[in-house]
Amino acid sequence: MSDHIKMHKLDGKWTVRVAGAVLVETSNAVELIEGDYKPAVYFPRDDIAMAFLDKTDTTTTCPYKGKATYYSVITKNGPLQDIGWSYETPIEGMSRIAGHMAFYPHEKLAIEQV
Repeated sequence: MSDHIKMHKLDGKWTVRVAGAVLVETSNAVELIEGDYKPAVYFPRDDIAMAFLDKTDTTTTCPYKGKATYYSVITKNGPLQDIGWSYETPIEGMSRIAGHMAFYPHEKLAIEQV
């Protein structure tokens, strides 16, 4: 793992709400802190209502984590495009975020500790 990336399991229960509806509820959230970036909370896919997400064609590559794939959240008012990302096969040392997804902050998306 890169020296500028730190990860730890978060205490308590965490949720992600989109337009008020619960998309994620978990006690297994992981916080990833990378350099000067804002911390990102990664949620296990098993705890995400994946039926409300669509995988997009967008990808990016991070030299420290690998290739990220992106997802849009489907709402009744249309999709929140590329709002979630996942390192489905992260590089060596990043296996802790495999099978997890993180979300960008958005006015219609709330990440909360409950």
